[in-house]
Amino acid sequence: QVQLVESGGGLVQAGGSLRLSCAASGRIFSINAVGWYRQAPGKQRELVATVTSGGSTNYADSVKGRFTISRDNAKNTVYLQMNSLKPADTAVYYCNADLDQYGSGYLRTYWGQGTQVTVSS
Repeated sequence: QVQLVESGGGLVQAGGSLRLSCAASGRIFSINAVGWYRQAPGKQRELVATVTSGGSTNYADSVKGRFTISRDNAKNTVYLQMNSLKPADTAVYYCNADLDQYGSGYLRTYWGQGTQVTVSS
């Protein structure tokens, strides 16, 4: 089975920084796109940033210029560097990966359990 485990969340003051990590483990042949999503209380889960296997990135308008997504393919890990944090960034952050477990070409989407990010004003 595949597991995605996030870490790095916590409490930070507005203007501060955090770095989230998401490590994939288990039987993995290849990982396609990976991304970060977030869900604030009472709101729907929303995309924060994604990165393809080729390194192309996409960001939500609300985080452009402040957040940076990156991946280390050798470690099956994706990162989210979050700078200039705002109270509006408070949410549970989830990582997501489309991966091929067996080299069949079939991609399945996996989710992590989430990590809480709280930004105080």
